[in-house]
Amino acid sequence: MKKRGFGAGRWNGFGGKVTVDETIEENIVREMQEESGLTPTKFEKRAVMYFEFKEGPEIIEVNLFAIDDFDGEPKETEEMKPKWFDINDLPWNEMWSDDPIWYPLFLEGKKFEANFLFDGKEQVLQHEILELESNELSNKKYIR
Repeated sequence: MKKRGFGAGRWNGFGGKVTVDETIEENIVREMQEESGLTPTKFEKRAVMYFEFKEGPEIIEVNLFAIDDFDGEPKETEEMKPKWFDINDLPWNEMWSDDPIWYPLFLEGKKFEANFLFDGKEQVLQHEILELESNELSNKKYIR
């Protein structure tokens, strides 16, 4: 559960902005440690998603990784309150409205690129998902 900042009050994945001096992979490790106390040891990039918001010019790029192994025990932090869910019983009503659209692909182990256009921060107005057959991700295309 995201406790503060963008997405507060929703069940959300761990992560954050990549700093100038780190790779995306280093960012995964740092953010997971800071937000959950866990250290990912085996992970795979599955998707690149772009989020646009009708009221703003900013486009948020999210690189989505599946974490297959980690060290440590989950703990609550100032930013997040981790909780395990059965994949057949996810709390969709307490997640972002785009999650039910792409999560099934992610859980099936598929690789994809996705674009979402939101009206405000609640409703998905438009989306595109491209399933990939190769490991090539990030062609940077946007809806708008």
